[in-house]
Amino acid sequence: MEYWLDLAIFGLTQFFMLVGMFGLIVPIFPGLVVMWLAVLGYGIATSFDSTLGIVIFIVLTLLMLVGSLIDNLLMGVGAHRGGASWSTILVALLAGVIGTLAFPPFGGIIAAPLAVVLLQYLRLRDLQKAWEALRGLATGWGLSFIVRLLIGVVMMGFWWIWAWKG
Repeated sequence: MEYWLDLAIFGLTQFFMLVGMFGLIVPIFPGLVVMWLAVLGYGIATSFDSTLGIVIFIVLTLLMLVGSLIDNLLMGVGAHRGGASWSTILVALLAGVIGTLAFPPFGGIIAAPLAVVLLQYLRLRDLQKAWEALRGLATGWGLSFIVRLLIGVVMMGFWWIWAWKG
């Protein structure tokens, strides 16, 4: 492959990897999925031309899946530990997704916590307990952010190894 084409593919992949990495800041934005899609595009563009590339792509796929599940799990468990019911958590997740789609990129950040507070207040008629559930959600989000960021850094590192050695 021509050097300029290799450089263009690398640069484009790196750009989308960084978009995914910065997207990890937004709770509902699928930053790890964006990073994975960038690597998939890189693999297709380079025809998955090495065993190393195939192995790294499989590892990155597993990291993306684990990271995506951990994200929702930690926020939900945090809210549940704060006193939110599982039905409230499911509605908040749905509100977050709809909020993000309707009012990107921050609609989900507003909709999910608002749903937790409102539904918990309606369920318990206790504003203090509703705020405790929200604090649990925020704690879970903070922990999931750290985990997703670490997974994102590892994903980028593996891709750099593939691009350099592959």
